[in-house]
Amino acid sequence: MRHQRRQQQLCRLMARKAQTPDIGPFDRHSISLRVDHVRQLFQTLDPYPFTERDLDKDAEEFIVSWARELTGDGPIRIVIHLPAQEASSAEGRKLGNAVRRYFEERTRAVSLDLRECFRLGRLSLAIGASVLALCMLGAQALSQHSFPGSLQSFLTESLIILGWVANWRPMEILLYDWWPIARHRNLLRRLSVADVRIVAVSPDERSHPPH
Repeated sequence: MRHQRRQQQLCRLMARKAQTPDIGPFDRHSISLRVDHVRQLFQTLDPYPFTERDLDKDAEEFIVSWARELTGDGPIRIVIHLPAQEASSAEGRKLGNAVRRYFEERTRAVSLDLRECFRLGRLSLAIGASVLALCMLGAQALSQHSFPGSLQSFLTESLIILGWVANWRPMEILLYDWWPIARHRNLLRRLSVADVRIVAVSPDERSHPPH
């Protein structure tokens, strides 16, 4: 039952392109959603004050997924449609700051993830380079001894292969793994400075949502 109520609330997050004539340069960089209550956007079990609460995970995913589809690097506008009573409430007036603060925190968290990724990459590279050096020394030492048949060639080449395989993961981290983290951080950074606009919705508009 609790899951059904949650799904019903999330279904009210109605996405549509902002068509307000005074939006100006935000036309192609607008995210629009509609909720019945401000608290629907935030985690209800979060004990912190309203302006310090985390966004609901589904609401965050909704905003971030739409932001990914926006073209260009221009400023983002988040248009939140609320009933007039909710829009004029104390929480409604603080909603813009709360949303921006949350994405500021997420930007810092993802920046730490990126820093940790590079730290892990450097550590892995140091280990991989050490293994490669040891394998090359071992291969050189094996070349000075005689082994029956092709055993010497097998052991020497195996050591060289092992040395290069040890560097596979650090190269993957330092060349590729950090890209999606950096892109996600940059997107969150744009959302942290987004223009959050609260639009009061009349009862008639609530009963006839825009298509």
